[in-house]
Amino acid sequence: MLSKALREYDTVSVEPSTDGRSAVLFEKGASRAGIDVRRFPWIRPLSGDYAYNFDRVASLYAGNPTRPEAWSDVIGRVQAQKRDRREIVDVLAAQQARRNAPPEARAAVAQLADPKAVAILTGQQAGAFGGPMYTLLKTVTAVQLARRIASEHHVPVVPIFWVDAEDHDWEEIAGCTVLDSTFHPRSVTLAPPQGAGDLPVARLTLDEGVEQTISELAAVLPSTAFTEPLLNTLRETYRPGTGAAEAFARFIESALGRLGLVVFESSDPAAKPLAAGVFAHELRKVGSTASLAAAAGRSMSALGHTPQVEPQLDQPSIFHLDGARTPIRHNGDAFVVGDTTIPASTLVEQAERSPAQFSPNVLLRPIVQDTLFPTVCYVAGPSEMAYLAQLRGVYREFGIPMPLIYARATATIVDSAAVRFLRRYAVDLEGLQPQDESALNRLLQSQLPQSVEQAMRDAGEALQRSMARVAEALPELDPTLAGAARTTLGRMEHDLRALHSKIIHAAKRRDETLRRQFTRVQAQIFPLGHPQERTLSLTYFLNQYGPHLVDRLIEELPLEMGQHWVMTI
Repeated sequence: MLSKALREYDTVSVEPSTDGRSAVLFEKGASRAGIDVRRFPWIRPLSGDYAYNFDRVASLYAGNPTRPEAWSDVIGRVQAQKRDRREIVDVLAAQQARRNAPPEARAAVAQLADPKAVAILTGQQAGAFGGPMYTLLKTVTAVQLARRIASEHHVPVVPIFWVDAEDHDWEEIAGCTVLDSTFHPRSVTLAPPQGAGDLPVARLTLDEGVEQTISELAAVLPSTAFTEPLLNTLRETYRPGTGAAEAFARFIESALGRLGLVVFESSDPAAKPLAAGVFAHELRKVGSTASLAAAAGRSMSALGHTPQVEPQLDQPSIFHLDGARTPIRHNGDAFVVGDTTIPASTLVEQAERSPAQFSPNVLLRPIVQDTLFPTVCYVAGPSEMAYLAQLRGVYREFGIPMPLIYARATATIVDSAAVRFLRRYAVDLEGLQPQDESALNRLLQSQLPQSVEQAMRDAGEALQRSMARVAEALPELDPTLAGAARTTLGRMEHDLRALHSKIIHAAKRRDETLRRQFTRVQAQIFPLGHPQERTLSLTYFLNQYGPHLVDRLIEELPLEMGQHWVMTI
């Protein structure tokens, strides 16, 4: 069963580091080691509760994904929901034909026509050249989970990737960061195509500038056996004249379609009629979604968790698409779209007749998603888990079964040299994040000869004792000298600290090899001071490890919530 399988992973070793913190250690021969995510300040506390104390937040979600009965329940509810599966299958098949999808992905779409088939979804914005590494981690989790649930519950389970591209924030998705051959972070950015920043990403078409960006990427990527095939794939998928969202979909499909992953371009106008009822309902009952989400946010706050979304009660949770993506405001018996006032009945009729002119916001997107697909689970990142916690009542409002939520895998991939460094020096992972030299200084200090450190400690203690005796004796001579004694002690302690600092700097000069090793490992784990999975591009890892990276992750990345995995491939 799933709950048992979740515990079947390699032994994790966590031991005190040289500075008293907890350091993750790889056991000899192990390719991975796990760390409790609750240690990390950048991980929301909600993720810790979800993984380790689910009962505390159970009221916010549809069920506990570690319990087999929760899966049986949601599978039954989704299978019982009436839906015309042929319509979405036809939309998906047309997208796949346009992209020339792999046969395994096409077979997965055909499976969706089966009334018993269910789906496990994940998704992400259409980031340049595949987006950050966590895009792959989300997708790998979805594929792993689909395989496990299909085996345990004897139903067809299709993993689906939702390409989110109706946001207009071009700058958020245009960049790509990699490490060069010297482990320095290097970023390349797509030149903004016409309309960037004003139009939804899905309506942007790549121009000739994309070829220059790929050339810039080629110049900074370390040369490996996988570089040329990867660049060829990028040139085939990110071509001038291709839509920015479609290029992303093609790239993800090229890497994972052979695993049976179905890639869905959610901005496809052909899919919008299937969500017309959701759009019309939202306009008829304006404020309902926002009110329900706000009430759930208050429940989250009462549990000690910060709501992800603060809904605007006078706005329906959809946008109007007319070139740009324009918010809609409610005003009496009418709606205001931009500067135009439209009678409420007219806009509802437009949503029913021309749904391609509408787009869900972050609160309504899951409802649209699970109207289109027989979703039993969504694989979510930490922020997604937070806003999904505000939607249980919204799902009930729309009569859609709320899926289970599964936290995506979180991992850091390092090379064998980094593993040897972490093992040898017992460095605590999060201590590597600050971009100053504090962690390096602690490490260097721990490597000083014990005789030097002991001598410095002895000197400090002797200084304190000696000056204490002086301070005791002075009042007999002149009581006013007590202050001078304290000042003298302060200066001497300052000089002693300065000497200690000089010793550290001497150690740095003495052991430049250790400094280089530290800098190299720090760059891998916290490039630019941020977690690797949020910073380095998927492209970087495919260049380093090749397409079989995906297979290795499928096989070796544990399907275990609440653990951050440090892995070597």
